[in-house]
Amino acid sequence: MRSFRVFLFLALAAAWAGAQIQDISAERIRAHVKFLAHDLLEGRAPGTRGGQLAVEYLAAQFALVGAKPAGENGTYFQRVPLVGVEPQPNSRLSAEGAKGKIEFRWLDEFVGVNRRQREFEEINAEAVFVGHGIVAPEFQWDDFKGVDVRGKVLVLFTNEPPSTDPKFFGGRALTYYGRWTYKFEQAVRVGAVGAIIIHTTPTAGYGWQVVRNSWSGEDPYVRLKPDEPELAFAGWVSEEAGGKLLGMAGYKVEELLKRAASRDFKPIPLNLRIRGSFHSKIRDIETYNVAAVIPGSDPALAQEAVIFSAHWDHLGIGPAVNGDNIYNGAVDNATGCGMLIEIARLWASLEPKPRRSALFLAVTAEEGGLRGSDYYAQHPLVPPGKTAVAINFDGFLPFGRTRDVVALGAERTTFWPVVQDLARQAGLVLKPDQRPEQGSFYRSDHFSFAKAGIPAFSLHAGVDLEGKPEGYGQKLFEEFNAKHYHQPSDEYRDDWDLSGMEQVARFGAMLGQAAANLDRLPSWNAGEEFLAIRQKSGVK
Repeated sequence: MRSFRVFLFLALAAAWAGAQIQDISAERIRAHVKFLAHDLLEGRAPGTRGGQLAVEYLAAQFALVGAKPAGENGTYFQRVPLVGVEPQPNSRLSAEGAKGKIEFRWLDEFVGVNRRQREFEEINAEAVFVGHGIVAPEFQWDDFKGVDVRGKVLVLFTNEPPSTDPKFFGGRALTYYGRWTYKFEQAVRVGAVGAIIIHTTPTAGYGWQVVRNSWSGEDPYVRLKPDEPELAFAGWVSEEAGGKLLGMAGYKVEELLKRAASRDFKPIPLNLRIRGSFHSKIRDIETYNVAAVIPGSDPALAQEAVIFSAHWDHLGIGPAVNGDNIYNGAVDNATGCGMLIEIARLWASLEPKPRRSALFLAVTAEEGGLRGSDYYAQHPLVPPGKTAVAINFDGFLPFGRTRDVVALGAERTTFWPVVQDLARQAGLVLKPDQRPEQGSFYRSDHFSFAKAGIPAFSLHAGVDLEGKPEGYGQKLFEEFNAKHYHQPSDEYRDDWDLSGMEQVARFGAMLGQAAANLDRLPSWNAGEEFLAIRQKSGVK
């Protein structure tokens, strides 16, 4: 009987999803991408003229296609109050010990931010190496071993202990413990005054240039509460600079990476003092999530919704590379926004409408740490317990149609059988995360929704390009990440082939339509970290 119910569930979902979903246009997506990635928008940084142009454009396009305002006070806007902290080039960082003193060069050797949201902050504290800086009871792992590090500067690596066992730190797949965001959160929990991550390309998953560009401009933060603890300095040093720092204490990067991989690791006092003076420009940021809704057709279910999301922001204006200082973010993420608008246009044309409503959410400040989606998750326009799924679109390469697709995180949800069935209908092979060691699940806005209990995942185009030899798409993917990710060269070109975006947008619309028509709300699979939150929201 159970197998028959599953078969019927899949058959009905597939039938619902097959209706009227063909009308997705690569050329309409192109028009949106071309405008949003134009120099006129100056890289779409939150709280800037270019960012506000993007917000107004998105709202106008949602109105044009027939999606209704879903934001505050009858508008398309959900205000996200943030504080902008922009580190200044006259900031200084040095290490001093028995072997002398080293001054690190801003951008070339160190980047970082004063997270206390003040215009000036100083540190003068002992340095202690804490491995990967992880406390993970479920893996019987503690890099601190009860050592008091209050008031000290932590020196550590990003990532986590290497593993091939999926039950131990996710095997090849990076868990949240490996993310740099966790490192700084844990540093606050243990009372450190600062934290310095030593960058290596293997542990970070990207080169120093990405860190340099991502950390050199303004970062948005939620305003601190009175007496809320934060780090006076949270930053990175390059591998070369990290080697110098550790060398002053008599260690090498490779040596301490090996030590950090042991369960028996204990914090190592470096007998160095880290001194720093950090200047910042501080301002209140007025920025917005853009929200539009197309109501569902079932009076009993229209108060529930499927979320389609994409972040609209990028890095704005930053350090010049080959004379260009505008970080346009064409792939990241004008593409996702173009697909979002096109799905909204399609959805408005569906007759009859799906049973549940569709909420189209273009979120701000993803590049600064998923701030916009996190704010939405804490101030939802549709309660998480009434949200079926959240389907996120983030970063699509313009190289044409593929035979495969990635639904990052969908395998963790009870919606996965529907995803599998609709992929087969669409002629797509579902591929796992191509870079599980990068921790991609924790790096995009669906993670914010997941933390609120919503079954959430991101769609990504595959790399098996139609009409191309095996490995060709993977080569293009790696080339983009090495040369253009978070660079001014992520710019729109007229010769781009956006047919792959059309393909994935159509698949995403099929998934959303199926979710909107299900009798019961999907949830997380047994054992998943977000299941308890989902159940607490009222979904069983």
